[in-house]
Amino acid sequence: MFSEKFVLADRVLKVAPSPTLAVNAKAKALRAAGADILNFSVGEPDMPTPAHVCAAGKKAIEEGRTRYTPAAGIPELREAVCAKLKQEQGWEYKPEEVQISCGGKHGLFNIFQAVLNPGDEVLIPAPYWVSYPPMVQLAGGTPVIVPLQQDRQFDIDPAVVARYATSKTKAIILNSPSNPTGAVYSLAALSEVAKMAYEGGWLVVSDDMYEELYYGEGKVPHILHADPRLKDQTVLSNGVSKAFAMTGWRIGYSIGPREVIRAMNKIQSQSTSNPAAPSQYAALAALTGPQDFPHQMREAFLPRRAFFVESLESIPGVSCVAPMGAFYVFPNFSAYYGKKFKGTVIDGSVALADYFLDEAQVATVPGAAFGADDFVRFSFATSLTTIERGMERIKQALAALQ
Repeated sequence: MFSEKFVLADRVLKVAPSPTLAVNAKAKALRAAGADILNFSVGEPDMPTPAHVCAAGKKAIEEGRTRYTPAAGIPELREAVCAKLKQEQGWEYKPEEVQISCGGKHGLFNIFQAVLNPGDEVLIPAPYWVSYPPMVQLAGGTPVIVPLQQDRQFDIDPAVVARYATSKTKAIILNSPSNPTGAVYSLAALSEVAKMAYEGGWLVVSDDMYEELYYGEGKVPHILHADPRLKDQTVLSNGVSKAFAMTGWRIGYSIGPREVIRAMNKIQSQSTSNPAAPSQYAALAALTGPQDFPHQMREAFLPRRAFFVESLESIPGVSCVAPMGAFYVFPNFSAYYGKKFKGTVIDGSVALADYFLDEAQVATVPGAAFGADDFVRFSFATSLTTIERGMERIKQALAALQ
């Protein structure tokens, strides 16, 4: 039994566990017990890691590359990140402006630990990825939630950003394409936000993890396209998890001002040290080898995306913005709130997600986890057959509500 002599830190008591991981764990437990669970909660591609990437990881092990590396990551991988940004975006960075971390989430955690002091405010557009507010809180900062609207396709609204900004604003987080909405911020809106950030001296944290999964033409609009002057105020966060189906390899990378990266390296050297060496060599193969895998993944996702949106829009009372990136749909189910099943009232997204799991055996993530209780997130990183079966179950479950 836990002794009363030991008191947990206040910062931990303020933070909830990741709801997406919790739902996924519950779905796996039910499936292990024999239930036919269709899991739409997990945020990872359903394709295997490319063979040449796996081969590079195996080769690293066979060649004994299993020792400590520099805390910031192997030089070759940091150089590859710089080459990628130069080739794809025309942005010039040096290896000392790059940190390799144990996944993109770890890199974001390092960023906030490096730059935030108590009282610093961070603007977080909502719906947001579930981990942003807790990471800000754990670094002593204050999350300031900036609501985005469904009728604007969840585009960032400069007027709303301005309304929530204060003299305490230290940073703003941008995630485009977005988890959970799949929204992509317009260049026009980003230009106005960029002006505010530049004049206010805010740090821009640009989470670009889904940049390769964009369903529009050309490149994803980016705040550094909108205003290149922000380069010295921007930290880019990315990784190989989504683009190369390497979620379990745990390699992310951050790129930004040398002073910020140097501070992040201090933190990493005193916490995790370097990311796993074989994983770094696998990531190196991903960034420097054939680049057709992300395109193949986009092509595979397109029919799933189309079917999901069409099916959801066909349900009475449900609306869904077609995602322009990532692999999620974020439909609005609020028309069903207040309805009942066997005496239990569906009073929000948590209750609805529980109902879907218990009665329809479909695992989703409640929108409340993303700061948007009217919605529920589904991942379409699964087969079209599974999506078809899942949507039929969802329709039946909603029809059963009184």
